[in-house]
Amino acid sequence: MSATAVHSLWTTAATAADPISKIDAPKIEYGQLSPVLIVLGAAVLGILAEAFVPRRARYHVQMFLSVVALVAAFAAVVALAAGGYGTTKAGIAAMGAIAVDGPALFLQGTILLASLVGLFTFAERRLDPEAHGNRVDSFAAQASSVPGSESEQKAVKAGFTTTEVFPLLLFAVTGMLVFPAANDLLTLFVALEVFSLPLYLLCALARRKRLMSQEAAVKYFLLGAFASAFTLFGIALLYGYAGSMSYGTIAQVVDGTVQNVTPALADTMGNDALLLVGSALIVMGLLFKVGAVPFHMWTPDVYQGAPTPVTGFMAAATKVAAFGALLRILYVVLPGLRWDWRPVMWGVAIVTMLAGAIVAITQTDIKRLLAYSSIAHAGFILAGVIATTPDGISSVLFYLAAYSFVTIGAFAVVTLVRDAGGEATHLSKWAGLGRRSPLVAAVFAVFLLAFAGIPLTSGFTGKFAVFKAAAEGGAAPLVVIGVISSAIAAFFYIRVIVLMFFSEPRPEGPTVAVPSPLTMTAIGVGVAVTVVLGVAPQYFLDLAGQAGVFVR
Repeated sequence: MSATAVHSLWTTAATAADPISKIDAPKIEYGQLSPVLIVLGAAVLGILAEAFVPRRARYHVQMFLSVVALVAAFAAVVALAAGGYGTTKAGIAAMGAIAVDGPALFLQGTILLASLVGLFTFAERRLDPEAHGNRVDSFAAQASSVPGSESEQKAVKAGFTTTEVFPLLLFAVTGMLVFPAANDLLTLFVALEVFSLPLYLLCALARRKRLMSQEAAVKYFLLGAFASAFTLFGIALLYGYAGSMSYGTIAQVVDGTVQNVTPALADTMGNDALLLVGSALIVMGLLFKVGAVPFHMWTPDVYQGAPTPVTGFMAAATKVAAFGALLRILYVVLPGLRWDWRPVMWGVAIVTMLAGAIVAITQTDIKRLLAYSSIAHAGFILAGVIATTPDGISSVLFYLAAYSFVTIGAFAVVTLVRDAGGEATHLSKWAGLGRRSPLVAAVFAVFLLAFAGIPLTSGFTGKFAVFKAAAEGGAAPLVVIGVISSAIAAFFYIRVIVLMFFSEPRPEGPTVAVPSPLTMTAIGVGVAVTVVLGVAPQYFLDLAGQAGVFVR
């Protein structure tokens, strides 16, 4: 057969099938994705600003860009919610990649507000004494220089500051906004990497205790890379099981309600090993991000070593994003596997609550104490996840919103207590703080009482909602263990309050720095949210209740 004949065969075959016309242009709902796109656009502009804006003006330009982006993105979330996208118009956007529904919008709003408050602590420049006539922040003067080297000293002398932290924060927020809204496994993984990589970098940028900060970042990076690998392997197995990345399709295959079963799908559908191992690996990756036991080992080291503003931002926003994604995986993709994952989650929740509360008692560093406290809180939130009822979802949403502001406020207070070496994080240094600086000690006491779940604070309302949902969902024994853990946890929170108010201040004790209005705002918002959600929570509970329905 001649070459021309073969060629004509090919061309006629192609014309007959005409596959070119079958490829549709992707349909993107830019309006529904606007919160993510605004923050991403500002992050890209921030990187251009690093390249083109003179060094002197960068801090103010980056600060302005970041604040405007976060406020505009929050306004977009509110507009979407007001337009009914959280309730009646909830649907799937971006060719099935992103869900725009109540939980997604509620969590995105929480992440944006928490990030805005966290941003103020990033921008704080009045806590350390001026270096060579220049104001300094919590971040390394030049991140690329070796700690203690001549180039680092020159950078400090020249008054350099690492303003890249602002675009890094915005990239992290972009990933966090997509993570709880992802509606297919590939989007979930991309979002996970987009918010994890900036956090690994941010952890390494402390101005004081550089080596400890870099050690924290390396630990976080290595363990985070393992967790990401497990997640990716789980995604591959689930794809092998269901033949699809889409949450809705996987859920149908798990339930057995899928319509068109191809021979290939019929082969893999019966293979429960793929389903169970794949689901377990994905859930494991998410439990790592929320800091649940036994995937919590990174938490105390990273919280202690990272710059305190980064710790506060990470502790609040990452938990919100990760729990959002975990809820969506368990409630949308794997409701048909409930009898398999609930007993496992019971075990994880119990161990997490008890381990976090008991180990925290032995801590002597305030940041490590708050890290173990955050592990215990992950256990309390898991109790709401286990409820598998609409109340379970809304109670988790409320708890995450309440918890994130208390956390950022508490870490903002930690930045104020300083000695010659920077932040005084050892508990012994906090003795008598209530006599030396009654206001700061009183504010920190409010946050500790909220963590302990004392009535008239947001912590009490959140815990009550979560435990009530768990009890109604048939997990009463879990609630009993949760209450016991709360009692153990209350011991070490109240121990710190006693230390601050009923101990003699040491003559060589730390000083309390006077912050700029930025940190004052962060702490003020934390206190306001803690009190309002404790005293008059009904409106916000109703809001979380309306937002508690996932779209599939």
